[in-house]
Amino acid sequence: MNLNELNAIARKMVAPGKGILAADESTGTIKKRFDKIGVENTEDNRRDYREMMFRTTTAMKDHISGVILFDETIRQKAKDGTPLVKLIEAAGSVPGIKVDAGAKPLAGAPGEVVTEGLDGLRERFQEYHKLGARFAKWRAVIDITADIPTYNCINANAQALARYAALAQENGIVPIVEPEVLMDGDHTIERCEQVTTWVLKEVFQQLYYANVALEGIVLKPNMIVPGKKCAKQNSVEEVAKATIRVLKDCVPSAVPGIAFLSGGQSDEEATAHLDAINRIGGLPWNVTFSYGRALQAAPQAAWSGKADNVAKGQAAFAHRALMNSMAALGKWTKASEAA
Repeated sequence: MNLNELNAIARKMVAPGKGILAADESTGTIKKRFDKIGVENTEDNRRDYREMMFRTTTAMKDHISGVILFDETIRQKAKDGTPLVKLIEAAGSVPGIKVDAGAKPLAGAPGEVVTEGLDGLRERFQEYHKLGARFAKWRAVIDITADIPTYNCINANAQALARYAALAQENGIVPIVEPEVLMDGDHTIERCEQVTTWVLKEVFQQLYYANVALEGIVLKPNMIVPGKKCAKQNSVEEVAKATIRVLKDCVPSAVPGIAFLSGGQSDEEATAHLDAINRIGGLPWNVTFSYGRALQAAPQAAWSGKADNVAKGQAAFAHRALMNSMAALGKWTKASEAA
């Protein structure tokens, strides 16, 4: 492990005003997205859609620092035969790869899941490094109800994240550490803060036990928001303050940067919350975005699988990338959104 190289990659991933495009949807997940816009879920359509984004020059060069890819995508070539990885590199972005095998039911823990995919991961990292990946992603999923999460679930997921992160660094790949506390329930913002604090404390404890160098990771956490079904939906300012409070309490300053997931927030909500966090400022880390749906919903709708709509799709993607870039600098406004 060359920590200087890992640190340089991590810092590039969270460079001021830039963020990460999560284009790592599994074949099943992207089918749900395509179904909404009436596009057949074929390998060519998946490639054409992603190529459209990767060729959006202004967005990729000015606002996107890295792209998380799915196993299929890291091996694909554009229509003209150029590997998609090369398109990303040519734009100055870092190619990354999703390596987990998804969340599966945790034995003896009703309603809880643990992320799998550690078997054979060392060998897969070696192959992905040869294919051009310089960072990776592993997502742990923590749900909130009246009875969960349990320590068993949090500990199992934290240990898996730590083992994955250690293997990534061993192979010259920066691990994105993603413990996501879901916003699906009716829980309050206070309950989200309590659970997220618990999860992050446990994750960093396990990273320490696994000898993971914090200078060579990027953290991808949820923001502190109430559940979507909660009667009280808090203000942008309240979300920002609660999120900062948790991060300052849990995340060591050695971590180069934090790239938030959008976690089911609308495009504008995710942007507004990120902007408010950066406006408050005073943080020891660069704080930016690692958005999937919040960057892609608009370009998907504009493109709708039609070659004639590529320019529209690229314009929509460029706009969302610009808005989030402004938010990462604390310079976004509703007026800029409308413009």
